[in-house]
Amino acid sequence: MSFVLSPSPASAEQAVAHFAAKLAYETDVSDVHNDLEAGAPGLAVVDTRGLDAWEQGHLPGAIHLPTRQIPARATQEIPAGVVVVTYCWGPGCNGSTKAALEFAKLGYQVKEMIGGYEYWVREGFPVRTPDGLRRRQGDDLTVVPTGATCDC
Repeated sequence: MSFVLSPSPASAEQAVAHFAAKLAYETDVSDVHNDLEAGAPGLAVVDTRGLDAWEQGHLPGAIHLPTRQIPARATQEIPAGVVVVTYCWGPGCNGSTKAALEFAKLGYQVKEMIGGYEYWVREGFPVRTPDGLRRRQGDDLTVVPTGATCDC
């Protein structure tokens, strides 16, 4: 008996629908980094963590809007028509999911950045702190040690 094949895998058509939908709701730290570096228009990257976490470090260009404040502040701070990308601490935290839900309730198109702040830092991308930009060396469990991309 196979653990992988029980239950049976979905049909190819079901898999297409599932994975296409998943990509419509999620993005990753590498794609967000590339878009921020390129100055891609139409995005608002939102850090949904509290003030202490924000001050510890956040994505350059991110907007600080804690999840509980989204209903009251979002329409004043996030332009209509942009795609909102939410992030929180990391895979063990569902704060970015809660925030994405709040933005969707307000009528925004939204994607959740999987991996969150943790994987942003682990991949060696820069963070803004009160002392300026900082960058840690990439974790070899999340990036290719030679500096090449994973080409995914």
